Amino acid sequence: MANPETPLPSAALLSTALISTAATRSISPENPTGAPGAGGGATEGTGATAARDLGRGWKVSPSIEVPAGTTARLAEIDGPGVVQHIWITTHPSHWRSLLLRMHWDGDDEPAVEVPLGDFFGQGWGEFAQLSSQVVAVNPHGGFNCYWQMPFRSGARITLENTGAEQAIVYFQITYALAPVPEEAGYLHAQWRRDNPLTKGETHTLLDGVTGRGHYVGTYLAWATNSTGWWGEGEVKFYLDDDDELPTICGTGTEDYFGGAWNFDVPGSGYTSYTTPYLGLHQILRPDGCYRSQQRFGMYRWHLPDPIRFERALRVDVQALGWRSGHRYLQLQDDIASVAWFYLDRTSTRRPPVPDADDLEVC
Repeated sequence: MANPETPLPSAALLSTALISTAATRSISPENPTGAPGAGGGATEGTGATAARDLGRGWKVSPSIEVPAGTTARLAEIDGPGVVQHIWITTHPSHWRSLLLRMHWDGDDEPAVEVPLGDFFGQGWGEFAQLSSQVVAVNPHGGFNCYWQMPFRSGARITLENTGAEQAIVYFQITYALAPVPEEAGYLHAQWRRDNPLTKGETHTLLDGVTGRGHYVGTYLAWATNSTGWWGEGEVKFYLDDDDELPTICGTGTEDYFGGAWNFDVPGSGYTSYTTPYLGLHQILRPDGCYRSQQRFGMYRWHLPDPIRFERALRVDVQALGWRSGHRYLQLQDDIASVAWFYLDRTSTRRPPVPDADDLEVC
């Protein structure tokens, strides 16, 4: 039995019990600057008509309007500090057409540039419950993010509406103002899509990332354009000086996401699951009328097992099914991905900015 007079090592202490000098702040349409004592003071806003009999302090400004073709600034924060939680919601028709961007420490180039729905594992514009350690999506479209997002001099978070219709957006961004450890990296997230993937090619999740850091998360929105099983392809991580062959190579797509044997439970077929670190949380089946293709949403968070690199990182996934003679079939599917990683710099190479046609779910 431990001696009660012997102090516990710091690693054994619960972080939630430690008193800190950090200051908690929160930005929302009800407090757009996050300033102390400044919440709920609006006299105009999207709730002004509903609150006309009650007045100031009664949910006068619960959301913002983002007209088509415009960019809304959700948060502008002076550091140092860390974004701890984001809650946001809008109509599902805008999940793919709203581009979420995050800039750290005054960098003009975003570290995060991802469609809003995909950032929360909802790339197909249809709700799927997701219950994980860092992303939770709850009925009906309550997006929650707990990725730690440190910054040193400042943070800027924006939302661009690439669609044809105005979007109404509700959000709350909670952060702590506190010193950031020297070894803390900056959160990055990148989105890519092949629609369809060219036969014989692999889908790239990351390419050209330079610097020191660690890879922490993958989301795939995968639509099949062929019959039969589609997930034989391997996920590969090319670290630092890797060229033709990677350092890390998995055994199959469903294996990488923690499943097995085609996600196919005998008698039940494809079976969804959502866990703290990985899941197949979305299965959209053919509608029985026009034989619409099956669509899937999968995630894996490398939180207890980050993939560390010193100088460079490239990640891709093969698209393989089966054909006659027990041979692999190179697929030409619609594959979109989000890759999350921490890096020792505020920006790195990223893909071209997608337009409305690139983002559209067809």
